[in-house]
Amino acid sequence: MKKILLLISVTLQISIISRQNIKTNEITDNKKLLIGILSEDSRTSFENSQKTELQSQNNNSESKKSPFLAGVLSFVVPGAGEFYEGNYLKTAVFVAVEVAAITVGLLYNKKGDDQTNYFQNFSYQHWSVYRYADWTLTNIKTLNPNLNPANYIGLLDPKTQTVNWTILNQLETDVAGNGQQVPGSFYSHQLFSSGTQSYFEETGKYSQFNVGWDDFGVPNNGNYLNTPNPYDPTRGNLTPKFIYYSIERGKANFYYNVASKAVLVVLANHILSAVDAAWTAAKINRNLDVNTNIEKYDNGYNIVYYPKLNVQFSF
Repeated sequence: MKKILLLISVTLQISIISRQNIKTNEITDNKKLLIGILSEDSRTSFENSQKTELQSQNNNSESKKSPFLAGVLSFVVPGAGEFYEGNYLKTAVFVAVEVAAITVGLLYNKKGDDQTNYFQNFSYQHWSVYRYADWTLTNIKTLNPNLNPANYIGLLDPKTQTVNWTILNQLETDVAGNGQQVPGSFYSHQLFSSGTQSYFEETGKYSQFNVGWDDFGVPNNGNYLNTPNPYDPTRGNLTPKFIYYSIERGKANFYYNVASKAVLVVLANHILSAVDAAWTAAKINRNLDVNTNIEKYDNGYNIVYYPKLNVQFSF
């Protein structure tokens, strides 16, 4: 065991002495090149210096942006892709458009709902399908001389002030004359069931429903007194309430139209932001070239490391 330890000790000492000799020889050799004259020693050191490039790599991966990621971010949240790219001005623009469009959309959709409730309640209060059907049946011979009122028994229920909708729709078709030149040919539509969207549209759009408004005339034993001429298809004799209702219904349509346009703006903002972010990221990647190097100089006395950064941007 002692022999083994002695052998290891001798080996280590020989290794250390050898390394020291090599280092001493290197220093001695360098010193042999120097003659003590500053200008000559500087030239000698420069000529014998070594330049070693330790690291050279392209760091574009750190600076480049993913067009796909930028596009997805902006499609989900407009401006997010631009923020990812560091373009904060565009981010603010897309976010502002998004907030404004959503606010307008919600506001005008609410205004449309409120206006719809208003004009529908106005219709329930001032327009009557029973009045409309009663006047039509009372004046059936004037509207179309070929019709017989007896064929429409069961149309009206005076007790409940309701109508049979199937008979009413048949009466409307017959009054129109199926293309015949009769005074009632302006009966161009059949009334939809009460409460439907078409019901509220028709009663304030087509002149045949003018007679259902409570300011059209006053019924008196089946006759309507102080009644303007209902046979004017030019809508020249529409009642004030018909006209007022038509305007109020139009306001609701306008509000909903603005809200729908705001939705289109929101969708367009998502698409434009996504396209802009993806295109900008691709442009950045195409134009930007970044390289870094770490170079080593051995001037004969010591070793110096020089980091280098090369940036190239194409316009």
